[in-house]
Amino acid sequence: MRQKLFSFLLVNVGAFFVAVNVHFFLSPNSLATGGVSGLSIVLNHVVPGISIGTFMILVNIVLFIIGLIFLGFSFGTKTIYTSFALSFMVWLLERFAPVSEPLSNDVLIQLIIGQCIAATGMAIVFNQKASTGGTDIIAMILNKYFNIEIGRAVLFSDLSIALSSTFLFGPQVGMYAFFGVILNGLVIDYTLQQFNTNKEVVIISKRSDDIRAFIVEELGKGATIHKATGAFTSDQKEVITTILGRKDFSKLKNYITEIDNKAFITVHNMNEILGQNFKRLA
Repeated sequence: MRQKLFSFLLVNVGAFFVAVNVHFFLSPNSLATGGVSGLSIVLNHVVPGISIGTFMILVNIVLFIIGLIFLGFSFGTKTIYTSFALSFMVWLLERFAPVSEPLSNDVLIQLIIGQCIAATGMAIVFNQKASTGGTDIIAMILNKYFNIEIGRAVLFSDLSIALSSTFLFGPQVGMYAFFGVILNGLVIDYTLQQFNTNKEVVIISKRSDDIRAFIVEELGKGATIHKATGAFTSDQKEVITTILGRKDFSKLKNYITEIDNKAFITVHNMNEILGQNFKRLA
């Protein structure tokens, strides 16, 4: 139950980060950088009487109806909740923290800061096996009926929204929007890597039995043991391979330093690991 509550809290924190970007950075500068928020910014310019938050709620309803028709119920409750939570948060910010003009005259710095905040929020949401919905549904439809990869379909829909802003707000704003789409993807990928980074640690030591016991008993992790032969000395050696997070690797490194400061250790960053106690294959 605690884990579910913590996951629920993280989803809301991630959605709030995205809402902050939409309300304080994108909307005042008319930057439609894709997604439901970008589409709502465009629609708000066409029909200014309806707020961006309200448009986001309406667009999400329409997209989910379309999704049910063409895909069935395949997007999950977390995604449904997050998409509407994001829309509602933007609506609340419009009501209680209205912004009448951009925070600064420098559009580029606002775009970079805002997209970094939003991308961090989206990465938090993705890490909880959810998404902010919206144009992801369009991407899933394109993938199902036209065999277009999900990633490309999302990029295509976001760039289409950015292109529409070029006609409404001018080429300069449109170019900023295009840059925002690309920046968003890069920051999301980088942030997700930081969440999921593990280290493959390969150890050769005379105290391999002690190190193996420390990994299994103290850290509660597994390891693979195999035999190797030294090229120069032809000595038989035991090689330990294990995969650890940052904290556990730091503990292991300190332990090895204490018992065998001549141990040979190689470390590789692993961005994705599938199977057993890590991510499921399906």
